Amino acid sequence: MKNNTVSARAGILCGGNWIIDQVKLVDVYPRPEQLANIRGQSQGTGGAPYNVLINLARFGAPFPLFGAGLVGKDALGQFILDDCRQHKIDVRHLGVTPKAPTSFTDVMTEQGSGRRTFFHARGANARWRGDDLGFKKIKARIFHLGYLLLLDALDEPDATFGTKAARLLAAAQAAGMKTSVDVVSEDSDRFAKIVTPALKHVDYCILNEIEAGKTAGFKIRQPDGRLDTVALRHAAGALLQQGVRELVVIHFPEGGFVRTREGEDVWQSSLKLPARYIAGTAGAGDAFCTGVLLGLHEGWDLARCLLTGVCAAAASLSDPTCTAGVKSLNAALALTKKYGFRPKLEPRD
Repeated sequence: MKNNTVSARAGILCGGNWIIDQVKLVDVYPRPEQLANIRGQSQGTGGAPYNVLINLARFGAPFPLFGAGLVGKDALGQFILDDCRQHKIDVRHLGVTPKAPTSFTDVMTEQGSGRRTFFHARGANARWRGDDLGFKKIKARIFHLGYLLLLDALDEPDATFGTKAARLLAAAQAAGMKTSVDVVSEDSDRFAKIVTPALKHVDYCILNEIEAGKTAGFKIRQPDGRLDTVALRHAAGALLQQGVRELVVIHFPEGGFVRTREGEDVWQSSLKLPARYIAGTAGAGDAFCTGVLLGLHEGWDLARCLLTGVCAAAASLSDPTCTAGVKSLNAALALTKKYGFRPKLEPRD
């Protein structure tokens, strides 16, 4: 049951990485000093807040949308601001700095194999601390922060809370907001140091299976690549033990899973999409997150939240950019009738 402070709030505030993706389709990924031909090019959204808010706007979310972060005083930064305003996203807390460029990623997608290589410029995102966020004045119900491990200033140590991000999340909770986090996938040992302190100040933890495994210390894929549902459940339980207040949601190509603090488990298989349908996977995680956050804000049951998440992810997969494939909520849900679902996930004890 929502307390009075949360009930009086409405909307989702998303803060963190604001990125422009420059997606290039190349005939082959070249060896050093060799040439590759660019066969196509497109520009799209990138970063947790940008992707989630645009998706929510396209879904027709019936509540206010707020963006927070930092962009450069340049053409890409202006593009982001204009794009948000066009989608009726409040940008009063999306600052502009002349001291760093807007963050961007060159995404090289190999024609045929679909393999992607990323060249990322952190830019203004590395400077954002969220100091200007007056959570008591911002009447959003949920504060979604992403991505931990890719926000340099917020990943810094904090003597009291462990990290600056944990301090920011604690301030949001103290003001009466629910908090949600997402993490970037990286091959490192930084998860325990940077992600774990934040979990004590998180209501909804939404991760993919790689991030969940690295944070909780479990291998969620078996040697043959199959999903280990036992390890997955243990990882979710471990994240709750590390401090997540309400629920842990883990998404993966086969579907999604949620475990609540009360011990409820819900599974949902992803859609059975043909290979020719999938144009790019870059935005699937944030699209899944969009569906879940929409449902949590609206008080839907967890099964409906997960279903909306996998449908949003499926819509995202239809385009090489992160959000161009996402249309209306009804269009995403209609994909279930067209394609059906993968085999039902079979949790094992």
